[in-house]
Amino acid sequence: MDRRSVIVLLLSFLLLMVWYPLTTRLFPPVPLPGGTNTLATATNETITNISQVATQAPTLVPAPEADPLSSQPFRPPGPEETLTVEDENARYVFTSHGGGVKLVELKQYRATVACDRKSRSDTNNLASLNTLAPVPALAILGAAELQGDGVFKLTKTDSGVRAEKSLPNGLSIVKEYRLSTNYLLKAVVRFVNRTSEPITLPPHEWVVGTATPMGARDESLMMGMQWYNGTRAEDVGQAYFDNRTMGCFPGQPRFFYQAGASNVFWASAHNQFFALIGVPDQAASGLLCRRVDLPPPTPEQLAEDSKTVAKPFGYQVSFRYPGFTLGPNQTLERRSELYAGPKEYYTLSRLGNHLDLVMRFGFFGFFAKALLLSMNGLHALGLSYGLAIIVITVIIKLAFWPLTNASTKSMKRMAALQPQMKAIQEKYKDDPRKMNMKLMEFMKENRVSPLGGCLPMVLQIPVFIGFYTMLQSAIELRGARFLWACDLSRGDTIWTIPGVEFPINPMPLLMGATMLWQARMTPPSPGMDPVQQSIMKYMPLLFMVFLYNFSAGLTLYWTVQNLLTIVQMKVTRATDPRTLPGAKPTLPASAPMKKKHRP
Repeated sequence: MDRRSVIVLLLSFLLLMVWYPLTTRLFPPVPLPGGTNTLATATNETITNISQVATQAPTLVPAPEADPLSSQPFRPPGPEETLTVEDENARYVFTSHGGGVKLVELKQYRATVACDRKSRSDTNNLASLNTLAPVPALAILGAAELQGDGVFKLTKTDSGVRAEKSLPNGLSIVKEYRLSTNYLLKAVVRFVNRTSEPITLPPHEWVVGTATPMGARDESLMMGMQWYNGTRAEDVGQAYFDNRTMGCFPGQPRFFYQAGASNVFWASAHNQFFALIGVPDQAASGLLCRRVDLPPPTPEQLAEDSKTVAKPFGYQVSFRYPGFTLGPNQTLERRSELYAGPKEYYTLSRLGNHLDLVMRFGFFGFFAKALLLSMNGLHALGLSYGLAIIVITVIIKLAFWPLTNASTKSMKRMAALQPQMKAIQEKYKDDPRKMNMKLMEFMKENRVSPLGGCLPMVLQIPVFIGFYTMLQSAIELRGARFLWACDLSRGDTIWTIPGVEFPINPMPLLMGATMLWQARMTPPSPGMDPVQQSIMKYMPLLFMVFLYNFSAGLTLYWTVQNLLTIVQMKVTRATDPRTLPGAKPTLPASAPMKKKHRP
């Protein structure tokens, strides 16, 4: 490769590294207005799970064309009262403003993972959910005749908290919360008509919670919402709301997302490692997700840390229900469970209802689950998570060893047969069909295949993607230390260049070096142009740029995989006599070699 090509490649790599921050600076996200725009007409679904006091069932009424919440922000008057209950896993802070859960603190997890000992020993720095959200989880939002001033009376019970409120129209709203196991909070809400006249109530929402960033530096790329329609889980995140063309150029931002037709079995508001999941007793009529602004950081926080996100935001998720009419002395009851905890596969899979889909393992979920269970199993035997990743990589390499060994031998033989194959190509260059036939005969007689080098790589792609998706959401790796990396779930930054704020991550650099080493040892494919060969040799630099800021666990896996492949190639080269110098290939009778004249 000449000097000009090297310069072009280096400039391309530098452009890839600065592309995202450059486009963010040139095309900043358009700030959302204070209120949301008008929502579409709500559908008239059937309300289920009704506990009646009178014999007459509640009557449904059509939803209005405009959502009343678009012009009625949640701002209860008066001072706020809070009530805190806790168990061995979490601490729940209930608020009188909305009668819901203002904050959930997880006792077993820290809000941020720091490398210094002082921050690691801070016991007050707990991970939390619904942090600084404008609306509490499990609050009911609607018109004035349903919401009133939004202030509830809180009472502590033997198993949890009771919140109740009486409205001027004679309607009483009673909420009962009971702490359960496995990060679950059971909720029951009752609408009670204590008058002798029917009460008509408009469509309303039952808030699941708000997805909020995990810390001041969280850019919210892994934050979003998800809901299950009985068949598959739908994901909505920043890409949907930004609505950028090709993911870069600004478009008309979206203000909300709504879906569902009496098939919302659960919905989640999640960030990378934690989630709020609402599971109604009966499928909700619809779902609504809004992008909401969170309180901006203080000037002191911005001055202390330049990487603090200046305009934090979250995603508020709600179940939607149609309006209804309660007859005299009639009660309507709805039940739901709220999971507020880590995205831990073992816990979520035991709860049923397909809640493990919150892990977002994707199409290759089978491999991701198998790798996660294997990693946790090795860790239970006493290995650190870093060593567990190395052991799993070795096991995967041994499983693919026969296939990759045959592939390596085939590629080495193919490289040794290049002169004879070029002679066949030159002899039958005027007849492409016959040339291909002779080449296939020649490769068959010498037991080589042009696809031999690609097949092992194709078979390992599902494993790699499974590893990638598993490591992105595996909370087990959060805070797991290995060598110089203090957190295997993020980049292994050991130093940041002042001024440009560029991180120095050794693991991706080692990965790129081993990939270059492996590429130089790999023989070129037959018939490949020399320029293409040079590009393929330097292609690992592109992967290093793409994965530079990814989790250290992923780059550790890939580095060990490259080292094992290099060892295998050296062993194959040393043990296969047909790949050693001086090995004589078998030629077909139709393509004899030219005889050399003896002097």
